[in-house]
Amino acid sequence: MSAVVVIGSGFAGLWAALGAARRRDELAVPAGAIDITVLSAKPFHDIRVRNYEADLRDCRLPLAELLDPVGVAHVPAEVTAIDTAGRTVTTSAGATYGYDRLVLASGSRVLKPAIPGLSEFGFDVDTYDGALALRRHLHELADGPPGPAAATVVVVGAGLTGIETACELPKRLRALFSRAGLPPRVILVDRNPHVGSDMGASARPVIAKALRANGIEIRTGVGVAAVTERGVSLSTGERLDAPTVVWCAGMRASPLTEQLPVPRDRLGRVEVDDYLRVVGVESVFAAGDVAAARMDDEHLSVMSCQHGRPMGRYAGYNVVSDLIGEPMLALRIPWYVTVLDLGPAGAVYTEGWDRVVVSQGAQAKATKQAINTRRIYPPLTGDPADLLAAAAPELQARP
Repeated sequence: MSAVVVIGSGFAGLWAALGAARRRDELAVPAGAIDITVLSAKPFHDIRVRNYEADLRDCRLPLAELLDPVGVAHVPAEVTAIDTAGRTVTTSAGATYGYDRLVLASGSRVLKPAIPGLSEFGFDVDTYDGALALRRHLHELADGPPGPAAATVVVVGAGLTGIETACELPKRLRALFSRAGLPPRVILVDRNPHVGSDMGASARPVIAKALRANGIEIRTGVGVAAVTERGVSLSTGERLDAPTVVWCAGMRASPLTEQLPVPRDRLGRVEVDDYLRVVGVESVFAAGDVAAARMDDEHLSVMSCQHGRPMGRYAGYNVVSDLIGEPMLALRIPWYVTVLDLGPAGAVYTEGWDRVVVSQGAQAKATKQAINTRRIYPPLTGDPADLLAAAAPELQARP
């Protein structure tokens, strides 16, 4: 019997597991010949990119409903060590799992620097649990004594997540604090000179207009010096009274990449070849946010479900193919799009690595909603055929 172990159950990990199950089925591998096991801390697949939204009821999917039908095991365990020489992984509980092939798909996490008070008083929408903690906090503020700054939120980081979070908050705050008569105040803070600096010159005016329409204040070219229970001190000396700080500045690959004896890039990712094999380590593949994969001759993958899902599908196909000596498939994605939610102001949809605006407003919002509620979801029928079909190593068309 051979063992394929997948670490992680996010976009890359789930689809790596389903892709491996599909390839095993496609090749009519005898029952029991290849075991596929997913190791992840919680028994869920979270639709992480929706954590900025107010309603998260449809954003946590039980893994058993997705993996059991196709014969993939899940062990709820946090992996703490990878021994590439011994081909084993170890969990925080001390359990050890051997592998013949490994897919590292443990994702990324928000990078919180050692700013005084940030770990104690800062919130984030990086995880489902983090988003729920923010929601509970806002409800507690709304139910408590109506202090003058209770409806004020500072969002730190004006990248994609920060912009989407900031644009969603005024409506949430207005609903929560209407009884107290407190108007919502959302302040977006970033060290860069422009909001959405990674979005390019074409999209920035659209984003700026949407932020103004949503009533969001901007502080650019400044950093955060300290966070307290009641506010934020900026590097300029300005003090913002706010009982809620949401940190959305910076991402880094899972620290499990440090367990592999290879170099890592500035985001903590490991280099993979066109087949998603980690360069310099035998029998280990990587997909999603932990992997720096070449999408074309000039560009590497980005930390997004847009790249994580196909990377997972191809890694799953290739890990089984490699295990039994069948040809593997090279992954290249010849197009790139960004769809940024701008709350009540709609959305902006760009194409290409220079992010040229193709649509905006209500039209782009409809595309964003289709992505968030349908395109990035696995089949929820429980039918093995549906799940295996969805895991085919094929590229989706542009949304």
